[in-house]
Order: sequence, then C-alpha cells, then structure tokens
Amino acid sequence: MSYAELIEEQKEETREIIAALLEDGSEPDALYTIEHHFSADTFEELEGAAVEAFKLGFEVLEAEELELAPEDGGGKVVCFDAVMESALNAELIDEQAEKLIKLAEKHNIDYDGWGTYFESDEDDEEELEDEE
Repeated sequence: MSYAELIEEQKEETREIIAALLEDGSEPDALYTIEHHFSADTFEELEGAAVEAFKLGFEVLEAEELELAPEDGGGKVVCFDAVMESALNAELIDEQAEKLIKLAEKHNIDYDGWGTYFESDEDDEEELEDEE
C-alpha cells in the first residue's frame, strides 16, 4: 500500500474510531491522549523519526521491542509512540496522522495507526470524589 493510500485509509479509520468512542459514551468535549504508533526492524531506523516527531511537538515515548505473533509473521520489531493531547476531532487527528505518515515514509519505517483511551464524565466525577 502506498503512503497516499495509507493516509486515505487512516482518515476512514479515524472516523470509525471516533464514532465507536462516542457511541460507547466517551465524552465528546474531553481532551484525549492520541498515541500514534510506529514500528521498524531496528532502533536505529526509528531514531531519526522519533527526533523529528519530537520537533513537531509530539511527546515521544521510549522505544520498545515486541515479539510478533506467528499469524503476524513472527519475529521482532521495535516500536514507539508519538503522543499529543487533542480534541476528538477528525480533522485535527487527520492532520496529525498525515504529518506522521509522511514522517514514516521519509524514514522508511511503518506508521501503525493511532489509538486513545475512553474518556467519560464519570472519570471526572470519580476523581472529584477521590479528592474530597
């Protein structure tokens, strides 16, 4: 798949993820921790992309090694996440993803999509109760 095709596919997935989160009751106006996932065969391949993601304003989490399941081809990959707080807004996330997909292309590594965590008003209420 070309990187241009990946950008278009990611736009579709972004809308599906947002719709699923909202359908499950996630807070539409909350700020979300958006984690963009990258992988490569070696730490050295990731290094330049991690530095550049940081310069783009993302928090870069420490790279780690993962073993792939046999159905995913087996072997090992190294990966890191580029993280940014963001509204659950498709256009904002599309913009982040497009920048990072182009970054992956430049460094010849894989962009593996993004994820976030469920946010609800109940979480805020629980935090307030804990503080009292």
